[in-house]
Amino acid sequence: MTKEPKRPDIPPHLLGLQRAANAAKREATVGGYSPQAWRPWVEAAAVAQNAIAEHAAEAGVSRYELEMAVKKAAKEADEAEG
Repeated sequence: MTKEPKRPDIPPHLLGLQRAANAAKREATVGGYSPQAWRPWVEAAAVAQNAIAEHAAEAGVSRYELEMAVKKAAKEADEAEG
């Protein structure tokens, strides 16, 4: 049996920011591409990325590992609600 590696601690605000970026992506990709339609997604993703990078630096954890854990947790939360 393979053990899944332990996830880094995920602060609720990072999970919320990533879920907001996921929601913005779903809305943006419903129609065709346009800069105006995709702007909220791009901006929400940038806010989430910056917060993840800042938290990783402050907590002394891998930004990549934290980002992957946040994205996975947000996807699971979104799927549980959907």
